[in-house]
Amino acid sequence: MSNKIRVTVWNEYRHEKTNDAVKAIYPDGMHSVIAGFLNSQPDIEAKTATLDEPEHGLTDEVLSQTDVLIWWGHMAHHEVSDSVVNKVHRRVLDGMGLIALHSAHFSKIFTKLMGTTCALKWREFGEHERLWVIEPGHPIASGIGEYIEIPQVEMYGERFDIPAPDTLVFISWYPGGEVFRSGCCYYRGRGKVFYFRPGHETFPIFHQPEIQKVITNAVRWAAPVDGPIPTFEHWLPIEDISK
Repeated sequence: MSNKIRVTVWNEYRHEKTNDAVKAIYPDGMHSVIAGFLNSQPDIEAKTATLDEPEHGLTDEVLSQTDVLIWWGHMAHHEVSDSVVNKVHRRVLDGMGLIALHSAHFSKIFTKLMGTTCALKWREFGEHERLWVIEPGHPIASGIGEYIEIPQVEMYGERFDIPAPDTLVFISWYPGGEVFRSGCCYYRGRGKVFYFRPGHETFPIFHQPEIQKVITNAVRWAAPVDGPIPTFEHWLPIEDISK
């Protein structure tokens, strides 16, 4: 039996088929690049799934064999089946990790887990971003400097309509003056959720080593732990309370 962290990288895989600029950066899809660098790690085994596969590639069997699900979506959030979203949601509550990348802030699964609109300000101008580490002791920041410089990005700015993160690991700064909570950790049930902002499709962000390092760290953080399984039922007292 393998002790590797089993990752499924989910991508709607539409931009790469319809936009030549995106296709030039990710000829086999963003999911293939992400799975590729994860599979270079000795403790991680990554597979992929895409929107147009049956059940979006997220069958019961696939989900049961997934420790961490990575999600990238943008132009087709509405095409994701509610029944699949509900299955993913249950798996997260049962302990599966979820990493939502960039425009997955508007995905059905992330908004369901957050319970808010997850709306934000945005601007596509190709400006640079300075991604600051504000929790240097957090495992997701392991091996990262004080900040990551990303040469070209789509700006996401506050207000980001999300619940206050359980831990905020990164904030972004942009030349236009905006800031953004770009690395947000949550606990949902027995599962862990990490939202990571970088990853616009027309820029080679997932090829950048520092970004790959963060996602790899996040996979290890979000992996299930062998903790107690809570029960929810009528409860008899542990101590004698009859006296």
